[in-house]
Amino acid sequence: MTNTTNIPAVGWNFDNSYARLPEKFFTKTDPEPARKPELAVFNNELAELLGLDAELLKSETGAGIMSGTELPEGAEPIAQAYAGHQFGNFTMLGDGRAVLLGEQLTPDGQRFDIQLKGSGKTAYSRGGDGRAALGPMLREYIISEAMHGLGIPTSRSLAVALTGVPVVRESFLPGAVLTRVASSHLRFGTFQYAAQWGTFEELKALADYAIDRHYPTAKTQENPYLELLKNVIARQAQLVAKWQLAGFIHGVMNTDNMTISGETIDYGPCAFLDTYEPGQVFSSIDHYGRYSYSNQPKITGWNLARFAETLLPLINSDQEVAVALAQEALADFGNQFQEFWTAGMKAKLGLFGNEDSDDALIDDLLKLMHDHKADYTNTFRSLTFDEPEETPLAGKDGFVEWYNAWKNRLDGQAESAEASLELMRNSNPAIIPRNHRVEEAIEAAVSRQDYSLTEKLVRAVKNPYAHTEEQLQYADAPTEDEARAFKTYCGT
Repeated sequence: MTNTTNIPAVGWNFDNSYARLPEKFFTKTDPEPARKPELAVFNNELAELLGLDAELLKSETGAGIMSGTELPEGAEPIAQAYAGHQFGNFTMLGDGRAVLLGEQLTPDGQRFDIQLKGSGKTAYSRGGDGRAALGPMLREYIISEAMHGLGIPTSRSLAVALTGVPVVRESFLPGAVLTRVASSHLRFGTFQYAAQWGTFEELKALADYAIDRHYPTAKTQENPYLELLKNVIARQAQLVAKWQLAGFIHGVMNTDNMTISGETIDYGPCAFLDTYEPGQVFSSIDHYGRYSYSNQPKITGWNLARFAETLLPLINSDQEVAVALAQEALADFGNQFQEFWTAGMKAKLGLFGNEDSDDALIDDLLKLMHDHKADYTNTFRSLTFDEPEETPLAGKDGFVEWYNAWKNRLDGQAESAEASLELMRNSNPAIIPRNHRVEEAIEAAVSRQDYSLTEKLVRAVKNPYAHTEEQLQYADAPTEDEARAFKTYCGT
């Protein structure tokens, strides 16, 4: 059993509201103790934001807590129940390898879930060992911190701790636990679970809880549950637009991996585009491209429809009326996504105002990038500093014509060249967590217990809009061999 004694105070301030929901939504579960707890990487900045003593947590005390061996004061560990459509197929799920320790209230009044991922079996493990390997946990640590730096709503990572317990996948791998921090773990699948197996009262309790936690102004509206749906639609439209603008591919957009808070969560077979390829898939099991880069907005709409279905009894007692109201709300998702994406793409090109030619200017650039297999991030980075000779499109058919049209558009707007440069600098990152660089860091950690490459990469991606000289070493696109060899897995 997990030890709960003699844990020094490190600033924990738990108030575990989810554990006060009906017990149908969770199972009380202690994490499994580690054999040899040891911190691999630790996030000082996030610890301070949470109001925790970073130095104390980097000691044996922190290794015990972050590995699931010791429980901090005030923790009420539970595994959450949920369902989900996985690649379109509906099934009962739940936290099969994760335990929610509780909810930390920060000094400025924010509330964050503190979850241990890879901490052992739960009631929802479905035959799995409940453990996680070091590699996938480091991948989530790196990518989630990079997403935060890019300004994309995301869960974050406080630490990765070694357990000393090997896990068996294709081979024996070092076991690890990730401490994940999120504004909540309320998923579309949580509502699907409630709608399928709960009572009307339990579904209502969940919805009321979600409104109180994430969208309190909805309570003042005539139909709070319809307002909840509209708020979630807006958050998801903005989130996925940000994914597309950054070239991010989630990889497993199952409904259990979509949060009502609008945060990116569950980083499994995720990665960023190198070459601009709309059909790019990174998940090794996504054989038909369901979760490809270009499909992400469409799948988000599909997932939102599944979420809306769960709210129908709350939206209106007359199902026909409820369906009509939900459909009207869902119909606006595409428009909202397009508005967010177009605004973001214009910012990446330094464009202010609206011109009839703007859509064609954007589309023509993306077509050039696709036709010539240009690197997505580096194309925009080169344009930011007006270095056409450095762009991956230099010397390619059609680029000079496009470049001249773009420059004419910039010259014709009232805003200064300096204003456009500032807009582009803040919209086009100098660095993304390149797939081959992430793999390089993970390989060093797993094979040699060398975490220096992980820490150096995380420092670089935390401020991607700084455009420093130090970041240039991470800007190179992979070689063909490096790109061809890259594959991601769920890590289960």
